Amino acid sequence: MKNRKIATAVVLQDVPDDAHNFKKLPEPTGAYPYRLALERVIGSEIDMLQEKMSFHMLGDTGSLRHSAFQAVVANVLNEQSDRQLYPEDSPTFLYHLGDIVYNHGEAKAYPKQFLKPYERYGAPIFAIAGNHDGDINPESEVSYQSLEAFMDVFCDTERRPIGFGEGSQRQSMIQPNVYWTLETPLARIIGLYPNVLKHGALDEEQRRWFVDELIYAKEMAEEQAIIVCIHHAPYSADTNHGSSVAMVNFLDQAFAEAGVKPDAVFSGHVHNYQRFLRRYADGSQVPFVVAGAGGYVDLHTVADVDDTHVQKLDLPTGSVTLEAYCENRYGFLKLAVQRTVDGLSIIGEYYTLPEQIEDGDKSVKPELFDRFMVPVNRHIVNYP
Repeated sequence: MKNRKIATAVVLQDVPDDAHNFKKLPEPTGAYPYRLALERVIGSEIDMLQEKMSFHMLGDTGSLRHSAFQAVVANVLNEQSDRQLYPEDSPTFLYHLGDIVYNHGEAKAYPKQFLKPYERYGAPIFAIAGNHDGDINPESEVSYQSLEAFMDVFCDTERRPIGFGEGSQRQSMIQPNVYWTLETPLARIIGLYPNVLKHGALDEEQRRWFVDELIYAKEMAEEQAIIVCIHHAPYSADTNHGSSVAMVNFLDQAFAEAGVKPDAVFSGHVHNYQRFLRRYADGSQVPFVVAGAGGYVDLHTVADVDDTHVQKLDLPTGSVTLEAYCENRYGFLKLAVQRTVDGLSIIGEYYTLPEQIEDGDKSVKPELFDRFMVPVNRHIVNYP
């Protein structure tokens, strides 16, 4: 008899204390409050995004060990970004959810694990950093600081060739900080960085910034959806990482202080696809989506109901349910934010690739696995 899968978020029975690994953050390359207007990157094309904007999103694309799917996922996204092939539906950008390279954030890892696979991606690529991007290789012959290479690739002061790119034509991005906000006509995408710990940690300075960004986003309520991206998945039903209680608490406290919840939260870290619905005590609902099956060699399994290595996540109020998941196939999200007579909506589509492929196969076609829609109704709440 096939085991039944759990239908909610879980935590691991044994969670290591790795707080001592917390790394100092690099200095910002842009000015506070660390916002980047999409118009600065795409110019006059911004005029085409007043009613609808679509973009790719995925995480955990890097892999030090060989993964046939690393290149295949990239090839599919590269093809979809070709405006000659898809003139009406090509993405405006790709938003990476972190763990761009493994096992450590070394400059030498970027050409093979990121720059070469995504060389043909025909739109800008933005990113938040994952724990592996910020980690330091203790055996490296070259001394470097945490996130040094990530900052060179994604947080430069101007767009230019990447010094360690080994001939890549992809230019550096101009994100103002490791945590930052992407401003678009239809959405504000707030990206966080929970450092290198297994379940994440954010300092007081980043927490304060995040609360202020939520408060500011609330002022733009009629014009822009609020999307939060954070590498470490707050909610997960997998057996490798499980949920991050630290991230759940961090977000809940920030939402309460700001008096607003985002319209959706996206994460990587866990190497599969999971879509949760978090129901809060005030009646509001927020989808939390994990999209970390971007190419890393190993996928993560969702727990069975009788798995003794995990336990259900305890929430003080409300509930969280696992609405959809895919644990055995690689894939990516294609998101759209559109304006209609009823207001803004976020439409999410998760595409998967076949379980088995030939190495280097460029004929693979993605299949739609899950589709969801989020009406943007602002989730403004009054906390006691």
